[in-house]
Parts: sequence; C-alpha cells; structure tokens
Amino acid sequence: MAQSHSPPWLSQARQLFHTQGAVPGGLVAEPILRSWRRCAERGFDMRGARRAELMTQAELREARERNEALRRLAAPAMSALQRQAGASGGLVILCDAQGLVLDTEGDAGFAQRASRVALMPGASWDEAAAGTNAIGTALVEGRAIAVHGAEHYFEPNRILTCAAVPIMDGAGRPLGVLDLSSQAGAARPDVLACVQAAADRVEHRLFLDAHSECAVLALHARPAGLGAPGEALLAFHDGLLVAANRIALQALDLPPTALGVYRYGDLFEGDLARCPVSGGRLRAHRGAVFHARLRWPSERAPAPPREPAAPPAAPRNGMPLASFDAPALEALARAVHLCDAGVSILLQGETGVGKEVFARALHARSRRAQGPFVAVNCAALPESLIESELFGYEDGAFTGARRQGNKGLLRQAHGGMLFLDEIGDMPLALQARLLRVLQTREVSPLGAARPVAVDFALVCATHRPLAQGSPDAPVRSDLYFRIAEYTVELPPLRTRADLRGLLRQWWESLHGGPGPAPALPPDIEDLLAAYRWPGNYRQMAAVLRTLRVLAGPGGAATRDMLPAELRAAPPPAAPNLKEMEASAIRQALQAHGGNVSAAARALGVHRSTLYRRAAALGLARER
Repeated sequence: MAQSHSPPWLSQARQLFHTQGAVPGGLVAEPILRSWRRCAERGFDMRGARRAELMTQAELREARERNEALRRLAAPAMSALQRQAGASGGLVILCDAQGLVLDTEGDAGFAQRASRVALMPGASWDEAAAGTNAIGTALVEGRAIAVHGAEHYFEPNRILTCAAVPIMDGAGRPLGVLDLSSQAGAARPDVLACVQAAADRVEHRLFLDAHSECAVLALHARPAGLGAPGEALLAFHDGLLVAANRIALQALDLPPTALGVYRYGDLFEGDLARCPVSGGRLRAHRGAVFHARLRWPSERAPAPPREPAAPPAAPRNGMPLASFDAPALEALARAVHLCDAGVSILLQGETGVGKEVFARALHARSRRAQGPFVAVNCAALPESLIESELFGYEDGAFTGARRQGNKGLLRQAHGGMLFLDEIGDMPLALQARLLRVLQTREVSPLGAARPVAVDFALVCATHRPLAQGSPDAPVRSDLYFRIAEYTVELPPLRTRADLRGLLRQWWESLHGGPGPAPALPPDIEDLLAAYRWPGNYRQMAAVLRTLRVLAGPGGAATRDMLPAELRAAPPPAAPNLKEMEASAIRQALQAHGGNVSAAARALGVHRSTLYRRAAALGLARER
C-alpha cells in the first residue's frame, strides 16, 4: 500500500499539536481535534503505532455469537454497500458496540494491506486502543464520522480513509458500527452518505425485529416512504412510547428522555386504537402531518373502535385535562428520569400553575407509579400538628394520642412518592428533622423506641423563591440543597404559545351533552385568550366550569356569564406586527406539515430566516 501524502495544512496541524498540544482554529474539524485531545490525555504518541492485540479465534467466535442478530441483519446491507463502493477497492467493516471488528467484506487485495494496521476481524478499533479513527471516534461522538488520511492519530493509520456510522437501537444505545474504509484519497465524495444509508437499513430491520411484541407506528412525509428504511419508527407498549429510531426523534423533535415517559396521546391527536393500520394521515400535536401505518403485535389484534368515551372527570385540583405543552412535556420527561435515579425535584412557579398536577404526572410515569402518592400541603397543616402528622407517633406518645398511634405521612409514602407542597412554610424546627430523614432514610415517630426505614421519591414545591444566604430564608440552606437537586420552573399560563388552543380543548372537555360542544363565541374566546390569568390554570378551569354550567348543555355562552374581573378587563388589543408574524408562521407550518422549506417558499422568505424565527417562537422544526 503506497504511503499517502497529507495536505500541507494537515501536516502543519499535526506538528503543532505534537509540539504544542494545540492548533489554530479551523485547521482541523472539531470532532477530530476533540479525539486528538483524548488520545493525548491517554499519553499516546502521534508518531507511534497502535497496540495491535488480536482476539483468539475462540474469543472472536464468542463475540460473533453474542452479536448474531446484528451480523445476520447487517449482512445484506454490507453486500449492497460493497457493490456501491465499486472501483474504490474498499472494505466494508461491521463492528460491535465496543469497536471490535466482527466481519469484513470487500476487495481482497485491500484487505490484505489493511491487515498490516490490524484492520481485520478480531481487532479492536475502539479509540482507546487505535487512537483517532472513524470506528472508535464515531462511537465516542455518537454520530457519523469520516477520518481522512493524516487525521488518524497514529502515523501508520494515515494510509486509510474511513467513514463510520453507529448503528443504534430504539433506545438510542449503540449496537455496533458500520464502516467503509479505503486507501487514503481513493474514497468517493459521498462515502459517508452511502454508509449512513446502509446503517439506516440495518437499524430499520433491527428495530422491527426487536419490537415484534409492541405496536409499531411508521411515519413518513410521503406515502411511498412507508416501509422503507427512511421511515420514522415508534414502538408503543400499552400506549407508552418505549422505543423510537433516530429518524422518529428528529421528525417529532423529541428528546431522548421521551422514551419510557411519553404516551401516544402526548404526541398525536386521537388514540392508538384508532391509528391508521393500512396507511392514512396522522397529525402530531406540534402541527406536523404524516402518512402513517400501524403494525400491531402478531399475537393480538387491536380492539374494535368503541363509541367515544365520556369526557374525563375533573381531578381533585379542578383542572379538566392535563395541560402539558411541548416544553412542559420535555421538562416532565427529564424529571421522571432524574426521579427514577433518586434525584430530589423542586417545582417552582406561581400559584395555580399546576405544581401538584406536574408532581402527580411525574409519579404516574415513574418507576414508583404502583406505590402511593402522598401529598402534604405544609401551609395548610397547623404548626401544632405538622410534626405528628409528618413523622407519626406511637400509642400513648402524648395526651390525646389516638389508640394504635399514627403511621405518619412520611411512612405512608414508603415505596412511592412524597410531595411536599409549599415547603417554604414548614417550620424551621421541623426542617432539621426532615433533613435527618432524607440523610438517613429513617423516620423516628414520637414515642418510638427505634427508627423505621423509609424509601420514597421526594418532590417539593414552592410559589416563592427559596432565597439562600439571608437570615430570613424560608428554608435552611442544608435542607435546600437536599430537596433542590434538580429544579423545574413551571411558567405561568399567560406565557403559553398555544393558550387559545388550550381554551378550546378544555371547553370541549367540559361538554356533557349529546353531540359536539357549542364553540366559544369569538368575542369571549378573544377576551379569555388576552386575559392575564393571575390565578393561572386553576383560575381558568374555574371560569370555564362556571361558564359551562351557566350556558347549559346546548346553550351558548354570553359575556354577562363571565366573572366580574374578566368583564372589567380591557378588550383585547389589536394584534401587533410580531403577533401577526407569529400567526402567519404558525399557519404556514401547519399547512405544510411542519416542513420549514415548503413553508418558507409559501411565505416568500429564505428558509434560514423562517427556521430562525420559528425556533424563537418554539414552533415546529424542519421535518
């Protein structure tokens, strides 16, 4: 294999990095430079060679057996990629999730020359073993990577040009890597796109194979795209999103934390049982419209559609429906994963923003969902009773104690979640006892001879800042840092971008009569949408319930039915230029299924301009 010649700028960058540990900006791509730094931190010498340690044949055979499904489903894609590589004389390589080469396919002559740098089955191309290279660096970076010639860290590897793409499972974990390597300078310019397309085919087959027991929803912007590797795939188990491929996460703009937390109803209109089975259109809550096809598990068919269920009853907090918009859902998903890891959550927000609603949803979607949810309003308990109510007491602990004692709210929460609302109103003396419980995970009831072990997730809430560093801080600093390991700020209702849509949704949910709900008159809807809602969701729920009762099942709401504070509110101002722009962008995106490019053409603006303004408004991203 002939020695490759590096561009002068790359040779200069290598020399500077070797002597000074840094290079001027722009000379080397950031992913490559990050990898060089990791290699230098490991003490690798750029002028040296990698450690060529091969597995024994028995060890390689065991590794191949462990990855049998990956190898079987990747084989057709590897053959197709090799045919596509054509005259470049390249080598298609399949590695496991640790960078171990499992299989190769391609030009025999190049394979022989590549073996001189241990590019062969049984060799590890993990970055920690082989330095900067496409396989190992793609695993570390979690993305497709091409490494050309002297961008490889070790000198002998500069004879290669390699392009690698991680193969991911439905939870975003790497299963392996697909790589196409060739002699430096011989690779075709679209090599990374070719490898990405092949990896997509492998991921597609692996996803369908791995989730045969789930309802798998396929989405695509075009009907012809359904059934092809470029379709978005989501797997649901009893309505819970348990897996999604990379394309689905991008198409629906979902964070990885959505898996295991979001439900079908959080993502799409309607319910899963009514989703198109043989092809149809499906609208996401964020406005995009997809062509869809649902595959039910083979062992069961979907239940026949039922008559529309009655509207859900209002929960104890008085809010007709869960009111999570996209940002709140993302915050909820992060909080669920943190809560499951044992992190304490603090919810902050104005009165009425739904802190208990958020906490109950957090409990319902967490691993402790089968355990109790114990809510304690620290501001509502009399100070004389809060200690006994929280920590409990034994029989005869004090005069007037109940026979058999009292278990206490902390022990009632064992195995579930404890929600301490208005934690800032807990007396300082009791905060010290609570801190000890959180540190020791033991409760000492009044009059008990020994402490009792407790295990619960902790969520606290407050409507006011728990200021630290001042003598009048409502919460001790040591307790604050124990309860606020992660803080969620719940924004007020007036800041919601979809307030008008939420009004309609709640109004319809309160309709108890036959037939469709009469719409809110436009003048009332405008007034409610422009109101500042100082009481937030709680106030809006009360107003809508009152309005529904006064309007009757089939009657129309009138302005005189509104509370006095709303009737006295100034009329909504005419939309300003910014509001008109936001409305036009929102309508264009909805009309074009969330496609930014198509919406930009319809509005007569550049795509990048629309993308920037849509992102600032929190609207749908490019599909």
